[in-house]
Amino acid sequence: MSKLIPRRAALRGTIFGGAVAIGLPWLEAMMPRRAEAQPTVAPKRILFWFSANGTLPEIWTPNMADLDNHVLHAALGPYKDKLLFLDGVDQKVANVSIGDGHQTGMACLLTNAEILPGTLFCEGSCDAGMEQYVGWGGGISVDQFIANELESQGVLSKFKSLDLGVQVKSSTIWSRLCYSGPDDPKPPREDPDQSFADLFGDLDQDPFELELIRRKRKSVLDAVIADYKDFNKRLGMEDRQRLEKHLTSIEAVEKRLDATGGVGAACEQPNITSPGGAYQDESNYPVTGRAQMELLVMALACDLTRVGSIQWSRSVSNVNFGPWVPQILGEGHHSLSHYGDGDPSAEADILEINKWYTQQFADLLGMMDAIDEGNGTMLDNSVVVWVNELGKGNSHTRNDIPFILAGGCQGYFQTGRALDFGGEPHGRLLVSLCNAMGVEVSTFGVGQYSQGPLPNLTG
Repeated sequence: MSKLIPRRAALRGTIFGGAVAIGLPWLEAMMPRRAEAQPTVAPKRILFWFSANGTLPEIWTPNMADLDNHVLHAALGPYKDKLLFLDGVDQKVANVSIGDGHQTGMACLLTNAEILPGTLFCEGSCDAGMEQYVGWGGGISVDQFIANELESQGVLSKFKSLDLGVQVKSSTIWSRLCYSGPDDPKPPREDPDQSFADLFGDLDQDPFELELIRRKRKSVLDAVIADYKDFNKRLGMEDRQRLEKHLTSIEAVEKRLDATGGVGAACEQPNITSPGGAYQDESNYPVTGRAQMELLVMALACDLTRVGSIQWSRSVSNVNFGPWVPQILGEGHHSLSHYGDGDPSAEADILEINKWYTQQFADLLGMMDAIDEGNGTMLDNSVVVWVNELGKGNSHTRNDIPFILAGGCQGYFQTGRALDFGGEPHGRLLVSLCNAMGVEVSTFGVGQYSQGPLPNLTG
């Protein structure tokens, strides 16, 4: 029987006599036009912004009063009152997890959970105890947890979360930041043109046509659910439970069909510079990343989602920055990160790479801060979290990971500071982020490494 009802077939409705077919993972909930009702209070949002291979810890944290002149973070000067630099936050769960530094750094980063054992990424033989003897991450990531909780509270956006990637390219434990659950990685969207079509393809359609389309799609879902329930009666208990999970997903999509969201005054189709089909070409790394950031910010402005991420490349990223950062002579990022301490040439190149990422982060903050939402800017109403899988590249340490929070999340965080937590587990930061978004939890992931929120973050 299981061969008749594979996961994607069930979701497409092809087991019900072929009468209807739906593509549930990307089913569009139709958006109203901008003239429709706007929220009186802007929503909170949370974004995660990833760059790889650690940093130079000795110069990472600035004097906030002189941020405009900092050797690394000067580009963030205009937003210094809206930033929190966090020192001394350690990924302690990595110390008890299997996997190498980049594997644990990536898989545990947003999950605070140990990596599951497995043989997914072996090359040749795979012996227990080797660093390659790993499967996927062992828990839901905090972004997806928050997205699920918001939906359970009645927040029905067109996209429960929006996860974008910039030349991630592979599907391994080194390249997955987000997890829907244990052993369930969530791939990012990497094609800006496809993201544009999915996000904004219907934004300016005639409202009457949109309503007709919405009703047709809702009727398809209704038909699928009716046939689904009838088919379910003929199954054993184990298969019935499996199909019930699919039914829950279908009904959640049906609810989102009726979710109009609140489209702000800034909502419009973004005018991006697209790399087209060459979005994976390394020479287009900057333009692809810029397009993805612009798409994400406008998706927030249109209230298409309240949870998102931008993943620049992946752990062990070896992007060569030389073509657009002339000071770098030609080695890839990961290769440069492995030079020993005191190598002036490698350190200078790593500095330039991190300065470039700082500028991109500042550009994202600038886009968000330019959108007035009445009770503050989009940045004021959000929290953007810059994350990295390592503290320092050449030692693969998961201690003192460089975290930056930007935006106060409507005053929840007391910004404009640099704080040293002296080795607190990063799971406590994940608890703080849940709480900031109105999700009241006291632990997240492995409870031993997430006992309550980080102290002294709130306003």
